[in-house]
Amino acid sequence: TNLAPPPRFNQTLTNFGENEGGIDKFSRGYESFGIHRCADGGLYCKEWAPGAEGVFLTGDFNDWNPFSYPYKKLDFGKWELYIPPKQNRSVLVPHGSKLKIVIRSKSGEILYRISPWAKYVTREGDNVNYDWTHWDPEHPYKFKHSKPKKPKGPRIYESHVGISSYEGKIASYKHFTCNVLPRIKDLGYNCIQLMAIMEHAYYASFGYQITSFFAASSRYGTPEELKELVDTAHSMGITVLLDLVHSHASKNSEDGLNMFDGTESCYFHYGPRGNHNLWDSRLFDYSSWEVLRFLLSNIRWWLEEYGFDGFRFDGVTSMLYYHHGIGQSFSGDYHEYFGLHVDEEALTYLMLANHLIHTLYPDSITIAEDVSGMPTLCSPISQGGSGFDYRLAMAIPDKWIQLLKEFKDEDWNMGNIVYTLTNRRHLEKSIAYAESHDQALVGDKTLAFWLMDAEMYTNMSVLTPFTPVIDRGIQLHKMIRLITHTLGGEGYLNFMGNEFGHPEWLDFPRKGNDESYHYARRQFHLTDDDLLRYKFLNNFDRDMNKLEERCGWLSAPQAHVSEKHETNKVIAFERAGLLFVFNFHPSKSYTDYRVGTTFCTFKIVLDSDAAEYGGHQRLDHNTDFFSEPFEHNKRPYSLLVSKIFKIF
Repeated sequence: TNLAPPPRFNQTLTNFGENEGGIDKFSRGYESFGIHRCADGGLYCKEWAPGAEGVFLTGDFNDWNPFSYPYKKLDFGKWELYIPPKQNRSVLVPHGSKLKIVIRSKSGEILYRISPWAKYVTREGDNVNYDWTHWDPEHPYKFKHSKPKKPKGPRIYESHVGISSYEGKIASYKHFTCNVLPRIKDLGYNCIQLMAIMEHAYYASFGYQITSFFAASSRYGTPEELKELVDTAHSMGITVLLDLVHSHASKNSEDGLNMFDGTESCYFHYGPRGNHNLWDSRLFDYSSWEVLRFLLSNIRWWLEEYGFDGFRFDGVTSMLYYHHGIGQSFSGDYHEYFGLHVDEEALTYLMLANHLIHTLYPDSITIAEDVSGMPTLCSPISQGGSGFDYRLAMAIPDKWIQLLKEFKDEDWNMGNIVYTLTNRRHLEKSIAYAESHDQALVGDKTLAFWLMDAEMYTNMSVLTPFTPVIDRGIQLHKMIRLITHTLGGEGYLNFMGNEFGHPEWLDFPRKGNDESYHYARRQFHLTDDDLLRYKFLNNFDRDMNKLEERCGWLSAPQAHVSEKHETNKVIAFERAGLLFVFNFHPSKSYTDYRVGTTFCTFKIVLDSDAAEYGGHQRLDHNTDFFSEPFEHNKRPYSLLVSKIFKIF
């Protein structure tokens, strides 16, 4: 079959070429829209406000006179303003001064707005709304390090700058750069995914209710400090991804996009189609020429201004379908993916976004957060796909939570575990994860909490005996992560702190918790305490990642599973020249257990039972294992594993 990009995608690219000089020029909107210092010291200002009767610029520079600097109306709803320099050629609007756009609506109402293209917004004191702060530093940050090569197998550390300190406060870009990046490097992760960077007025939204799309969140520091963070990560060989939210926007109007020109539409669909009922947010009109300019330029801005290496696209399921995935239970049947319920405008936008990203920076990574399993989402656009590099394997964490919540250990179904870990579309890559930020949030529990619960507060000291609960929890925590890492995909993700079984949940300051920061932090110091058992899980996570770096199973072909034994609770498989054997039985250990293989000689390279990982040290690592030409489980050779132990 000869596959090709859909006509709508091709036609849009053609339209860009005929009307804008191509997608390259079209995606540079931030070079003209917003406010820009000219060579002569003057300022050029431009906005798109099709529903406005008048547009003005006001701020500190003119003592907040709302009408003294009117914009000139252009075609297609655009407005522009040139402000000449002072007589001494100094800039009239200095760096750090406050600004507002003034909109006169068609009904005569006077509205104060922040430019959608604002690069920096701040909130002072107890103010509810953010202010637009003109960002034009005399000495902008200069990048010192080149971008790292695209990792063959991404090992992603999902991170949130604000919660990265153990203190009950909002942590800074500087703190993350100096204290967290070295930990990430030591743990063997080659990629970080930064959440909540695009400015969001409500901290507790976890960064998913964006108010200013071009502004790096000021609650952690300045734009230059974020650039330093990205540059420092690059110096460590770490790829940096941005959690990109183009699926919806905050309903805020005074410091957001909503009602920017006084109309309900502008950047969003008019009427019910423009609202997401569950998220209480606005939905973009992906058919609008200027909305496409805004979003594609936003992608380019984060790539070029801040040096990001790619994106995790949030809320892709909501974008793909008119029903937004609400109330849907996807079975995998193709009628769920192809029909009039698919939003072709949004699908075309996702293709355009991937085309732009991979054209500008071929080594960039794009990841789709899609729970529906849309076919070809991660196939090349040239083959009719949407062009993403990876999709999140969202069924895997749900499976682990289900097993821990609903089943006794002896009732775990090995075949079902293997099916969930290997059930992915052929030639479409997945990012596997045992848990992400979703499982850490208040109202849910992390795997460590499901496994050990209240005993984490009393029995994690090495000076106390192993209780059955802590022993089982530590062993299963390691095994769940290792089998997910090795069998579940072509990439791996972990949310910060979960690698060492971070105690407690994650809850941002809000009215319901008296604005407390107690749960909006990460207690990394627990792994540094030699008297606590958190260090064992941290050590295992590090060595698991380092082994993947050496052996490359994430970039190897999918594993061959030779055994999923329901009675013995044993799973065995081969991948990247390694043989993995897991015993999930809660009470049985095995001696001389026969495992099928295609290999000849073996040494133990990772043992979850080792002492440095909180295990019981029951295996001799100096032993070599040799297979024999004895067929087993449809493998030509087999070997006797001297001992595989029960999980606790």
